[in-house]
Amino acid sequence: MIVLASNSPRRKELLRLICPSFAIEPADIGEGIDENIPLGKMPEYLARRKAECVNKIHPGDTIIGCDTGVFINNMMLGKPSSDKSAFEMLKMLSGKTHHVITGCAICRDDEIISFSQITEVEFYPLTDEEISAYIDTGEPNDKAGAYGIQGKGALLVKQIKGDYYNVVGLPVALLNKKLKEFEDRS
Repeated sequence: MIVLASNSPRRKELLRLICPSFAIEPADIGEGIDENIPLGKMPEYLARRKAECVNKIHPGDTIIGCDTGVFINNMMLGKPSSDKSAFEMLKMLSGKTHHVITGCAICRDDEIISFSQITEVEFYPLTDEEISAYIDTGEPNDKAGAYGIQGKGALLVKQIKGDYYNVVGLPVALLNKKLKEFEDRS
């Protein structure tokens, strides 16, 4: 059985493109940053931790762990803690290009592989009023970088280079390929 180590509705929806049937077991690892891990590798590191955590609960099953980060100016933007932090994040992204990195890990018992996908996203310049109106939708609350490209956040995005689904939170095509490779090795 495949188990998704996430309670994200977006990841659930996207994983159904790969496999229609899977279980959900969110990993409770906390998402603090480890200073010893290079910043761009943090999503992959957290994905591994999530997969390994759930692997202990589901031995013999194939576990998929994921984590997405938004990176700009040598900083990783997580989920905003308040409307004020969402405003600050969106102000920082306004008119600039940033990177979205999703790390994924696939594990079963003692076997684990992990990988990352990077997508470049450019925002239009945003006025304070546009940022406030977007925050008022409530959409930024649970999203890395304070926006969801699959919702009203699409109105902020000038262009992307790379995998759209990676920005949503799951690099579907790459995960599908790696999952097949993982299953073939077993």
